[in-house]
Amino acid sequence: MHVGNARYVKREDLPETIPVFPLTGALLLPGGQLPLNVFEPRYLAMFDAALAGNRLIGMIQPVLGEGGEGIRPALSSVGCIGRITSFAETGDGRYITSLSGVCRFRLMEEVGEGHPYRTVRFMPFMSDLSSEEDDSTVDRQELLRVFRAYLDANKLEADWDSVERAGNRTLVNSLSMMSPFGPAEKQALLEAPDLKTRADTLIAITEIFLASGGSETTLQ
Repeated sequence: MHVGNARYVKREDLPETIPVFPLTGALLLPGGQLPLNVFEPRYLAMFDAALAGNRLIGMIQPVLGEGGEGIRPALSSVGCIGRITSFAETGDGRYITSLSGVCRFRLMEEVGEGHPYRTVRFMPFMSDLSSEEDDSTVDRQELLRVFRAYLDANKLEADWDSVERAGNRTLVNSLSMMSPFGPAEKQALLEAPDLKTRADTLIAITEIFLASGGSETTLQ
């Protein structure tokens, strides 16, 4: 996996621990781009440390229904490592950044390192670092059919030239990340064991969404 100026091929290319950014509803997948508006002091400190080091941050969702004011919620078992590939200061104390997806990871344990942000030990999904995943099993036509149905239901347009040029892996992961679904559905897409399963899951969720009369004015 080539991300930004770095290549990640084997376990030794990744650190033993990573800081994590718990964010409900956020989905980052390998090869995807996730823009972030960072303003909380603890996460500003986390990005400062990452920029001074390996530029890697783990995106992960809190467990649904966990936590509350002053309570650290439990973290989901699976997240995705991202590399900071763009960064800008706003002048009013915020960072506008973009993470590029490297690979998913399974949370092993949370470790205390004296930082205001959370840090975990993890096990990477090594298959995500390989470009050899077979994407020919994806039902591309069915995926495009439900995507078009979603756009029509919401009176939205798409750049179909770009869509047609996109490979199956890029298409499935990009549509999954842009989807307007809730945290549980986003977690299911993240944890899908392979690209075909992720595509089938996205198709099924979208069909249920459309059958229920759901609509969104914009994609997230």
